[in-house]
Amino acid sequence: MSRKTTVGVASVVVLGCAAGAFYWLRTRGQQPAPEVVSTEPPGFHEVPPAEKPGNPAAAKSTRSTSPADLKRATPPVDSGLPLRAGEILEFTANVSNLNDVATLKLQVAGRGNFLGKSAWHLQAFAHTQNPLRMVFELDDQFDSFSDAATLASLQYEMHLSERGQKVESIQRMTATGKEPASPEATEARVLPGTRDPLGMMQYLRNVDWTKTPEVRCPVYDGHKLYDVRAKLAPGSKKISVPAGDFTTSKIGIRVFDNGVEMKDASFTLYLANNAERTPVVLEAVMPFATARVELLKSK
Repeated sequence: MSRKTTVGVASVVVLGCAAGAFYWLRTRGQQPAPEVVSTEPPGFHEVPPAEKPGNPAAAKSTRSTSPADLKRATPPVDSGLPLRAGEILEFTANVSNLNDVATLKLQVAGRGNFLGKSAWHLQAFAHTQNPLRMVFELDDQFDSFSDAATLASLQYEMHLSERGQKVESIQRMTATGKEPASPEATEARVLPGTRDPLGMMQYLRNVDWTKTPEVRCPVYDGHKLYDVRAKLAPGSKKISVPAGDFTTSKIGIRVFDNGVEMKDASFTLYLANNAERTPVVLEAVMPFATARVELLKSK
């Protein structure tokens, strides 16, 4: 398996950013990517008052999709998912023997109406830090518009900046090819129920692991479609991270590429055994490096 493929999967599991994105971008070289740009739509964050995050400024995005696609939301049907508008999770990334070489911020920006569907707007921000930043400057933003009830991806955006080079990729998910066309986005043909990395993370938090010990899901990382299988490990594990001490559930993640399991890489997610099922640690073990993303704080 090529290093590029391995790191691409790492970016799926580690949310397409932080350590995973660092390795993917580093090995990507001059690979072309879609050059499409969109503007921030008015109205998505104009959700009902009860849905507004406590800190509106934290949920503000610098880029998104077009006003024709994203309209003011009527009160959406309660999806029952444990997502909270305005939630912000901050992480630090350790790669091999280097600690705190990158930061990762995940946030639930809000809920609104996207293409006539109630949808969550999920975001991630990744930045490298010194000493790594001196040789690899990375400042990336990821936006996911995911169905509120299923977290299936409706649109996935990657706003990448590394070593001074910027790439804008906005991809509209379609399983039928009949979804409304948009001049700002490229069409990505996927399987029904496909999630992007941000939606997959929130979905794993929502699984009732006492009743569903294993789940399968197609995941599109912005470049390729994978079959991801997540399974609950027996027992619980106590973990200490900068955010504190947690009792967690261990979720092992296996990734299949065209039906073949990737044997030379392993991925693990630790979810806190609290009401929010907070992601505490994300791990990626690859042939050329290991990455560990730990929770710094939550809001």
